[in-house]
Amino acid sequence: MAQTADQSALFETPLAERHRALGARMVPFAGYAMPVQYEGIIAEHVWTRTHAGLFDVSHMGQVFVVASEGTHEAAAAALEALIPGDIQALQPGRMRYSFLTNDGGGILDDLMVTRSTDEIDDGRLMLVINAACKQADIAHLKANLPDTVKLDVRDDRALLALQGPDAEAALAIHAPKAAGLPFMSAIATVFDGIDCHISRSGYTGEDGFEISVAADDATAIWDALVRDDRVKPIGLGARDSLRLEAGLCLYGHDLDETTSPVEAGLIWAISKRRRAEGGFPGAGRVQSEIADGPARKRVGIRPEGRAPAREGTRILADDGTEIGTVTSGGYGPSVEAPVAMGYVSSDRAEPGTRLLLDVRGRHLPATVVPMPFVPHRFKR
Repeated sequence: MAQTADQSALFETPLAERHRALGARMVPFAGYAMPVQYEGIIAEHVWTRTHAGLFDVSHMGQVFVVASEGTHEAAAAALEALIPGDIQALQPGRMRYSFLTNDGGGILDDLMVTRSTDEIDDGRLMLVINAACKQADIAHLKANLPDTVKLDVRDDRALLALQGPDAEAALAIHAPKAAGLPFMSAIATVFDGIDCHISRSGYTGEDGFEISVAADDATAIWDALVRDDRVKPIGLGARDSLRLEAGLCLYGHDLDETTSPVEAGLIWAISKRRRAEGGFPGAGRVQSEIADGPARKRVGIRPEGRAPAREGTRILADDGTEIGTVTSGGYGPSVEAPVAMGYVSSDRAEPGTRLLLDVRGRHLPATVVPMPFVPHRFKR
């Protein structure tokens, strides 16, 4: 990644010039100059839900955990010592959502783990990690992996996400082998003859794909996709509203070093074996909260009226007692109303519970609701 002369503190992705040429408004994000919008957040959000949105997510980290023994078992055992995901059971070509935890059971970062379909790559696990946590994650992994397991950091890779109901058809023209993948699986393939790694995954709640490619080849893939009338470039603004409507957590907002996976409602990502065996940092707290319930829970919130409740809004009980905080909130373009998520005391977490939101001193009524706010359309 190169640094610009006029924004010396910010890195750029290989697609930065494409974003500017398309009229994107560039903003600092996680140390990078990134496009927040092109034609407008609501229009881009709706386009992704109805057609296909193309996102540059090259700021995210791509690293490989590599066992010198060259077996999946060795790489998985090393990684399982740092995350609660069941990596031993991960089949070739499959991927899994998990998180790095600390000794207190808090989440250091959430991530995706992928096992290659190719036997020759067994012993190499691909991780995709958040941009804001990238350097800390790499240091943590290097410090805590055994000497027999190395970390291969791939700063020479770009990452594109193609999301929406037209994503499969748009991708099939260029990478037909990838278009038929089931959800949460991946293959090494070619896109118009360019070597790449494609997974059927994403973070919008829509069907879609993530394409990892050599940085030098990223613009060719980007250009090929945006030439398709069904595909438009989408900025970080719509990415955030899409993931919020999908009820998906954003690290640094809905997740942090004090938040446990149980509080966050992410125990579905911890298999029965890992819950029973533990063996990851903070396992004692996680097991205790699974058994007895956490003191607080992440919930979906529907404010009444049109005023959105932003991150940091205090959540109150009917009597004015503070019972939690909004961690993500805004207008949901598909819901056509404000939506939010946040943490409340567990005795106030049942759907249907009435709440008050302290929005600039006004106590506005709201209700706890199930998530996601719009149905997921993953192709399982």
